Amino acid sequence: MSQWQTSIFCTVISIFISLFFSVLTHRRNMKKDSETAGEGRGVLQSDIGYIKAGVDDLKRENRAVNQKLETIAERVTRVEESCKQAHKRIDEIKETEHIYNGNN
Repeated sequence: MSQWQTSIFCTVISIFISLFFSVLTHRRNMKKDSETAGEGRGVLQSDIGYIKAGVDDLKRENRAVNQKLETIAERVTRVEESCKQAHKRIDEIKETEHIYNGNN
């Protein structure tokens, strides 16, 4: 083999070795990218789960608050009715007292 053929042979071998390592590096990087993407998806799913749980808690609390408000609204209605009846009785007492005091 001549020196020229030897240098071409070495060049071709170097190219094949470079290609081989490039392919290996590319595969390794793809695997790492896939793992990183999987980890990212896992973190996102976990965060979404926490958010869903938080929303569910807020919904439960909101329902409880709404029930309390309904109870309070009912009680206020009853108190208003009772107050109205009390005012009627007071007015009746005043009229009775006025008539009693007016006749003497």
